[in-house]
Amino acid sequence: MVFPIKQDDPAQTEQANRLFFRLYQCANMLHKTGTRAVESEGLTTQQWAVLGALSRPDMRDGVSMGELARFLMVSRQNLSGLISRMERDGHITTAPDGRDRRSRLVTMTPSGRELWVQQAQPKIRRYYREALADFSNSDVTHTLHYLLKLLDNMKRIDESQGAAGQDEDA
Repeated sequence: MVFPIKQDDPAQTEQANRLFFRLYQCANMLHKTGTRAVESEGLTTQQWAVLGALSRPDMRDGVSMGELARFLMVSRQNLSGLISRMERDGHITTAPDGRDRRSRLVTMTPSGRELWVQQAQPKIRRYYREALADFSNSDVTHTLHYLLKLLDNMKRIDESQGAAGQDEDA
């Protein structure tokens, strides 16, 4: 059943408000508790996300800053500072893309890979077990399904807002 929020239905608006507030709280708690889970490795949840992305088979040979920003759904400006810190710490490296000299490829260094696989992964798996305690496999599957559905809707909103913003700039 579809949940169309009627413009003047206070009960539906309240339910939607509760849902989005809980998502906001979950995001804040993920940042707080997730960072604590990997802080002994000198990582934050943002760095965890970057290393996780770079560990994917399709990104192991490097990925452009733009592609990485799109994958993580962050601005290039926000990603740039994070990448600089991670490069300073020796976890990643950036180099000009041989195909497009204007673009920079981001790759995980061997020491970054060792940090990711040997030190961070066991702590992340423990964090997942604790955060998903009392969830059945079905609960996780359904939650993932609904979050992906919500994300698709939010991407459509983002695209329409971007198009509207571009129209205003033209």
